[in-house]
Amino acid sequence: MSVTARLVIGIDVGGTKALAGLVNENLEIIATTKRATQGADASRLIDLLTEEVEELRAQASGEVVGIGLGIPVLLDKEGRAAQTVNLPLEGGTPIGAALAERTGLVVASDNDANCAVIAEHRAGAAKGLDHVVLLTVGTGVGGGVIVGGRPLRGAHGMGAELGHIVIRAGGRPCIGSCPNHGCLEAEASGSALVREATELAQANPGSALGQALASGTLDGPKVTALAESGDPLASAALNTIARSLGVGMSSLANIFDPDVILIGGGVSAAGELLAGPARAEFEARAMPPIVKRTEVRLAQFGSEAGLLGAAILALDAVDGSPNVGPVAYPGSTTAPA
Repeated sequence: MSVTARLVIGIDVGGTKALAGLVNENLEIIATTKRATQGADASRLIDLLTEEVEELRAQASGEVVGIGLGIPVLLDKEGRAAQTVNLPLEGGTPIGAALAERTGLVVASDNDANCAVIAEHRAGAAKGLDHVVLLTVGTGVGGGVIVGGRPLRGAHGMGAELGHIVIRAGGRPCIGSCPNHGCLEAEASGSALVREATELAQANPGSALGQALASGTLDGPKVTALAESGDPLASAALNTIARSLGVGMSSLANIFDPDVILIGGGVSAAGELLAGPARAEFEARAMPPIVKRTEVRLAQFGSEAGLLGAAILALDAVDGSPNVGPVAYPGSTTAPA
């Protein structure tokens, strides 16, 4: 079989859904499928992922050679979830090993934000650059780092939790299982945007933002749409989290000296309404020589970044690349005890 006929399956696993895609070596998504994951225990989650794999294999015109998993948890070097918020995986059998056993395919797994930065580095907004920082701004703030062309994972496989750098001592309590206060995730996430907008709406019930709150619960897209339409309070809320994001970006730039800082995740749909104030804050705070050499861009792949990065992991695992995440499990193996 020719090399170009190889196919892989990339899966972006989340707390509410798992998006899987059949992907070729040109990183073209041929087909996708989705399963709801909310409320699923570990056994049911494996069942759902196996269903997705088999559905996509049935549609493949070539050989499916591997699976990549992007998972929003802290993964140790054995691929176990060391800490998780929305998935019932902590302390259990590595999900990659379980899926390899069920499907007979090579399975590589990594944190979802690591997958996203791998995709952007290999084929997206950071293609051709060897030093990259990505911040994914969604419900929380995820992060991924490329150093010298390779993903940074740290001593124990759990590196680049950039959303948990502290940007305001004594700030808001962090969300999820983080015990800290004033983290980037607490101050600059989609959750922070909704919190800021809600407080402004409650204080100004006659405003467009106040009326939106009165008609239903505010969410990030609604706040962003109001900001795009020129509503000053929605714009103020977005500006607040954007500037907090810029504070975090300045620290990360001073530490990593990247070629580029990328802003991705769902909130990045706000475009320059988010990136503009964040960039301005970054430029005011980072070391001037670093500011001159570090560009701030919006990420390219949006909601497909995790899936594509997972697919790249699968291709790398099959090829024996050192860039693969915590562990790659060959098919039909026994999961580690």
